[in-house]
Amino acid sequence: MPDEPAGTGTGTAGIRSGHPLRPRSVGITGLAVASAFGRGLPALEAGLAAGVPAFAPVTRFPADKYRIGVAAELPGAGSLLDELIAVVDQACEEAGLRDRGTTTLLLGVHREPGLARLPRWGRDPAASSAGLAVTLAGKCGLAGSPRAYTTACVSASTALIDAASMIRTGRADRVVVAAGSLVTEDDFAMFDAGRALAADGVVRPFSAGRKGLLLGDGVAAVVLEADPHRPLTTLSGWGRAGDAYHVCQPHPDGTGMARAITDALDRAGLTPAAVGYVNAHGTGTPHNDAAEAAALHRALGPHAARIPVSSTKALHGHVLEASGLLELAVTVSALRTGRLPVNAGHLGPDCDLDLVLTPRATDARHALSLNAAFGGANTALVVTA
Repeated sequence: MPDEPAGTGTGTAGIRSGHPLRPRSVGITGLAVASAFGRGLPALEAGLAAGVPAFAPVTRFPADKYRIGVAAELPGAGSLLDELIAVVDQACEEAGLRDRGTTTLLLGVHREPGLARLPRWGRDPAASSAGLAVTLAGKCGLAGSPRAYTTACVSASTALIDAASMIRTGRADRVVVAAGSLVTEDDFAMFDAGRALAADGVVRPFSAGRKGLLLGDGVAAVVLEADPHRPLTTLSGWGRAGDAYHVCQPHPDGTGMARAITDALDRAGLTPAAVGYVNAHGTGTPHNDAAEAAALHRALGPHAARIPVSSTKALHGHVLEASGLLELAVTVSALRTGRLPVNAGHLGPDCDLDLVLTPRATDARHALSLNAAFGGANTALVVTA
């Protein structure tokens, strides 16, 4: 897969002309998150360390008419725009980013179902996902040509890959990537109608007896920079691939995800033996978990059975379009703290993976963060301490 993403032409603020003589490293210099565990990375780390799922009865809308009435909600959540402004400002401050006006924003968010129901002449462009990106960039003092990504559960990870490609090839010195998803009744009703929500109120990734997923709130932002002196971590590799197998089921052999993993490792210059942890997509649904386990064995070979794996969706919920960014934060935290988050809700073996079922220390330097979406989209990120 080429490094250069489609649509990165001239005219985008913060883009440099020409290419460097060598690929540049892509460092994460600022990171901010909000989840059902609270605001800030320390709150997320404390929730992960405790290993207690954040699911509770839904308070944002009446949920008594649905099969299951729990989700992982951010306490005291404001509007999505307000939460995004907060994490973008915090990430920029941590990165010491003073000249925001030349920095591009890439934003992963949900498409607007309410907007789509209106007649074309009655739609307000400012209410669209692209309009939200423009508003967020303006509120945070970022460049005026942002992009919005609405590719379901790989929205954030796709934005990260585009940003990293822009930086590595010299078309940008720094990029802010943000993503957000707050549980809405529209989403809740859709997943409930599709029988995708776990009827027992527990998410059990890669476990016997798993019943499905549960939704959660997630908002996050990172600053990516070229060749930083002191990055928090490095985004050293990335890959994306589609399997075009089914509109909402992954290929049972995990072919698309396996290609994404292989591309990410190749770009990072690593072999499977170097991977010390996998933060899996792991929705707790039968088709996804089986296909992802198959993909890990296909891409990592004999190493797949000994590399620690966990899906933190069992703790903070499935945050949809923001999954790639919130779970990147989880992966960064695991490498920085030396603590692997648990794969909660486990009842019994269902696949040949080394699941992290109790707290575990690690000295891993490289980790994979994986995401997948309806339509056969798959992404893999390599994070290096």
